[in-house]
Amino acid sequence: MMKRSDAAWTLIGIVAVLLSGYLLYHEIRTISLDDLTGSLKAISHKNWVLAALATLGAYAALAWYDRIAMAHLGRHISWWFITLCSFTTYALAHNIGASVFSGAVVRYRAYRSKGLTPQEIGILIVFCSLTFALGVIFAAGIVLVLNPHLLDRVVDVEPWITIAIGCTLLGLVGLYTIGAWRQMPALRLGKWTIEYPRLPIVGRQLLAGPLELVCAAAIIYFALPTENNPGYLVILGVFLASFSLALLSHAPGGLGVLEVTFLAALPELQTADVLAALIVFRAFYLLLPFAMAILIVLGFEYGQWVKKHSDTAEP
Repeated sequence: MMKRSDAAWTLIGIVAVLLSGYLLYHEIRTISLDDLTGSLKAISHKNWVLAALATLGAYAALAWYDRIAMAHLGRHISWWFITLCSFTTYALAHNIGASVFSGAVVRYRAYRSKGLTPQEIGILIVFCSLTFALGVIFAAGIVLVLNPHLLDRVVDVEPWITIAIGCTLLGLVGLYTIGAWRQMPALRLGKWTIEYPRLPIVGRQLLAGPLELVCAAAIIYFALPTENNPGYLVILGVFLASFSLALLSHAPGGLGVLEVTFLAALPELQTADVLAALIVFRAFYLLLPFAMAILIVLGFEYGQWVKKHSDTAEP
């Protein structure tokens, strides 16, 4: 039976999709299919290639998440296996949504086959989530400090407030780093306890987290036209906000949430151009990896089935 918490998050995701869809309809009701097709055709071959390379960079960084967590646990598993497991986990979780199907299930099945205990897998999952959160906080802090007028796109605030928020976020990252350096008491997140990692591990976290976000935002940046383009730093800032909102909404694939946020934050660009860029992002970052992840899961489960039956028949 579905737990109440699972049902609640599923309901939240449905409401988020419906609300975003309603808002999005009012934004794009005057856009024709020809306008959208024209915007897609306007993307140069070079930018298509750059967007594809940015996608590879993003998923390589996500695989690095798991690799760093393994180093923290002191476990050694082949890079190839970790890459496939991480790719499958995030491809499914990004599309289906954590409220319906948790990527933790994929990690549990895969890493249990390599001898990791349930507690180790739980720590790995929390550690990867922590790496992502650090990446968001670190990247957002840098963006807000470097571009004090970024928040003006959604709310009227003084530049010093934006800088103060950015410095606060960077301060949180600094506190985490100091905690690791001084080997402070373990972090307690729910029922999980995570020991502060060694400083070299923290250094890798602060590289891998922002790298994934930088590459993912670059997919959208390369798909946008150069005319009236506000610049990569703005695109990265909007992406950080929209992607975080999409995750919090539990809407599958951030459906509607990404579009509404980007359209509201980029008024200088044509609506069709923004939607075309987001279609490219969804195709490269979400849909193609999702299709590949399904094949990987089917192949893994078939291999486990064959192994189980061969072991049974061997005596």
